[in-house]
Amino acid sequence: MPTSRTGRPPVRRAGRPAAGGVPRDNPVRRLYVRARKAWDRPLTAYYLILGGSLLITVLGLVMVYSASQITALQLSLPGSFFFRKQALAALIGGVLLFAASRMPVKLHRALAYPILAGAVFMMVLVQVPGIGLSVNGNQNWISLGGSFQIQPSEFGKLALVLWGADLLARKQDKRLLTQWKHMLVPLVPAAFMLLGLIMLGGDMGTAIILTAILFGLLWLAGAPTRLFVGVLSVAVAIGFVLIKTSPNRMSRLACIGATEPGPHDTCWQAVHGIYALASGGLFGSGLGASVEKWGQLPEAHTDFIFAITGEELGLAGTLSVLALFAALGYAGIRVAGRTEDPFVRYAAGGVTTWITAQAVINIGAVLGLLPIAGVPLPLFSYGGSALLPTMFAIGLLIAFARDDPAARAALAMRQPRFGRKRGAVRESARAAGPRRWNTMRRSASAARSSGER
Repeated sequence: MPTSRTGRPPVRRAGRPAAGGVPRDNPVRRLYVRARKAWDRPLTAYYLILGGSLLITVLGLVMVYSASQITALQLSLPGSFFFRKQALAALIGGVLLFAASRMPVKLHRALAYPILAGAVFMMVLVQVPGIGLSVNGNQNWISLGGSFQIQPSEFGKLALVLWGADLLARKQDKRLLTQWKHMLVPLVPAAFMLLGLIMLGGDMGTAIILTAILFGLLWLAGAPTRLFVGVLSVAVAIGFVLIKTSPNRMSRLACIGATEPGPHDTCWQAVHGIYALASGGLFGSGLGASVEKWGQLPEAHTDFIFAITGEELGLAGTLSVLALFAALGYAGIRVAGRTEDPFVRYAAGGVTTWITAQAVINIGAVLGLLPIAGVPLPLFSYGGSALLPTMFAIGLLIAFARDDPAARAALAMRQPRFGRKRGAVRESARAAGPRRWNTMRRSASAARSSGER
């Protein structure tokens, strides 16, 4: 290396790139560093969950209004009939989301058993003649009077998440999860009881979601591979028997990848869902300009609303929806991975598994990659029974994200706009110390174990 006359290495001037390296003032690198710092902030998960869920819900309301107008008119109803019902459910769900986000963790745990008991009671009522209703061949609805109905199995998902998380957290505190019988009992029998009540009504789609939640909880609890594979084998065997003994489910399985409606139009819905996506192009035909919703595509505003989104908003619209669900899933995993509270970890992981698995199953069916399971797209499809428990579950994730030590510190340092004088704000800021994200991360990481990410 060349040296100067004083024997010291020459000082490299600013703006000159290092040999074989990247210039220090590379704008791409600076943008990457800034994005990385912003992504690593304590409130990132909080904003992703809150913003992502609200965007999905609002976009879902727009698409429900667009996709349901023709169906409503065909039923001699006002064109905004389904939209108004969905908007009402979204308002009630917003109240539930806000309440859940402000509840302490102890209250969430206290609600686990009442919600489970209520869900089981309602699922039993579904099978009582005169109370339960059959919709599209599935006996899983209860009439509330008029055009309002409720599907108790949707609340069974929330019940399994809360009760299973509380059960596993209490057993972990007592160091009982190292024994396989404590890991399985009573979690697996209770889950199978819920699955049995759901399958009595013939709703296999919801049963698949509950099975995914069960496996998510077992995986988070650290179930050994043999135990995990054993429970999975039993579930697969039961699912195979249920599918094999039902001609309707076998026909749905045969429609995977279908490009023609087939004999007796058995694959009509699956094929026309592909037609809707294919005709959308890059930016779609425009809101309200769908052709498939004019009686060609069944359940256009419920199970196949993603296909109408692709037809009217194109590839850009569908990728935006996928990006929002991916951000929501990442935020849920981040919340579950950064907490020391076992209940928060199990509940956040269970909710993330629920929403992610349901989105994958719905979108996979629309794309022709999975059989049509009859499950709605979370927060997006029409259906108040599915929207209410899902928004309450989103409120859980928001509460858990706010409860992170670094997030609490960041929220405490935010200056309120009303109610306090500037001098008081400055004094509190001086007492809290310098406002730096890195400082808060170090103080938060000191309270966490070294194994956390």
